[in-house]
Amino acid sequence: MDKIKFNFKGNYIAGRFEHPIDPNGEWTSKSPADFSDVLGKITYAYSDVDRAVEVATTAFKKWKKKPQAERASLLLKYQKALKDKQDLLSEAIAREVGKPLWEAKTEVATMINKVDVTINESMKLIQNLNLTEVLPGTDGVCRYKPHGVMAVIGPFNFPGHLPTGHIVPALLTGNTVIFKPSEKTPIVGQIVAECFMEAGFDEGVFNLIQGEKEVGRRLVTHAGVNGVLFTGSFEVGMRMKQDTLQQYWKILALEMGGKNSAIVWEDANFDLALADTFFGAFVTSGQRCTATSRIIVHESLIDRFVSTFHEKAKKFTIDHPLKDPFIGSVIDATTVDRYLKFLGIAQREGCEMIMRGKALDLEYKGNYVSPSICLVQKNSIKDIEQSVYQQTELFAPNVCIIPTSNLDHAIELANATQYGLAASVFTASREVYSKCQEDLEAGVINWNKPTVGASSKLPFGGTKKSGNHLPTALSATLYCTYPVASLEAKDEAKESKASMNKYPGTNWDT
Repeated sequence: MDKIKFNFKGNYIAGRFEHPIDPNGEWTSKSPADFSDVLGKITYAYSDVDRAVEVATTAFKKWKKKPQAERASLLLKYQKALKDKQDLLSEAIAREVGKPLWEAKTEVATMINKVDVTINESMKLIQNLNLTEVLPGTDGVCRYKPHGVMAVIGPFNFPGHLPTGHIVPALLTGNTVIFKPSEKTPIVGQIVAECFMEAGFDEGVFNLIQGEKEVGRRLVTHAGVNGVLFTGSFEVGMRMKQDTLQQYWKILALEMGGKNSAIVWEDANFDLALADTFFGAFVTSGQRCTATSRIIVHESLIDRFVSTFHEKAKKFTIDHPLKDPFIGSVIDATTVDRYLKFLGIAQREGCEMIMRGKALDLEYKGNYVSPSICLVQKNSIKDIEQSVYQQTELFAPNVCIIPTSNLDHAIELANATQYGLAASVFTASREVYSKCQEDLEAGVINWNKPTVGASSKLPFGGTKKSGNHLPTALSATLYCTYPVASLEAKDEAKESKASMNKYPGTNWDT
């Protein structure tokens, strides 16, 4: 296969790419789908964090005062750069993540669309509020202001789309940004920075810092950073929360994963439920925060559902991402080992292994695994709450199927995990769906749609361990700004005269 050659350019600070002068370390970025595919040798320096914060702080003073229309115009130029580089970016995503090329292309399309949605829809949420006569002779106004320097910490699974979901609204609302991509996907981060450079943003408005975990920690805890916008695991998000506990001024918007359930009820369209839960469980090799991890099936359908689901799972293709299979590799060897370990845990907890996942040896040496299906035998709420397997986000192509005959029990099963990101309900009955909509504990609840595939025109976030009540997507402009309320006297002379005598005991008569 012909592959594009990438050259590492270093960090992007103050409008230019530059390699660290005094690196603290380096690593080699290799494709998880082909260990012989080297994308670049990456160097990093801790001192560049301070420098990036300094230039972003300086740039903020001018950037926040630019008219919104000018900021939007620059983001449209960024959008054009994304369109011009979409083939390059799609291949980089496919190779660095191990994600099939067809899926990488949909990710880039979502990045492009994010600009339009933010400009045309998200900004409506923070329009000025103007109220007349909130007090006698006084109008009330609410305006939204940017926080300042925002650190965006990117995940590996959607290395373009998910950071863009933070970056675009942050910039449009007047913040400056320092983006640290996942150390698994540095080349994707670099291409995003190239697009901002081509768009002609002012120096320091957008910056890119490459590095491993310590670089991210130093950026998150830097006193000059006003906000941290993060998508990733609960464990990392919790460390960020703990590390910034004393930094009371700092906004943290955390989107932190899920253990998502789909309820397939007795009147569901069987083929639709089968296809959507299958897609939700295995797309991106299960490496989505909204992946369908648990399918709760009415007992009247359980035998047919399990057998058909199993047959479908044996037939889809797993291969190198540039050969456009259904799924490619998982991200690293640690994920492979953890995945296989948890299959053993599931079995020890009493699950029947309908399809046992294993590591695969394919034409291209990489982190390939086959999917797995577990049938839960112990389906009491206590059993679910005590299950290590069912309480842990695996981020791998695994799904468990749980039988039940009672809707209240199905809802309790879905709510019995520590996460609350996404849920789906497959039923022909609006009454059944309405009950689930009311009682399910999740930030995304879909009807006859998979748990994956959220819309940028709606908020996206979860409850419990899935988030901290600052959803992204449509509502991202809300956490990128803060409201400022003002009382404004229409006639200051009249107000001044009235004020002289309205307080008891002042004796200010003139």
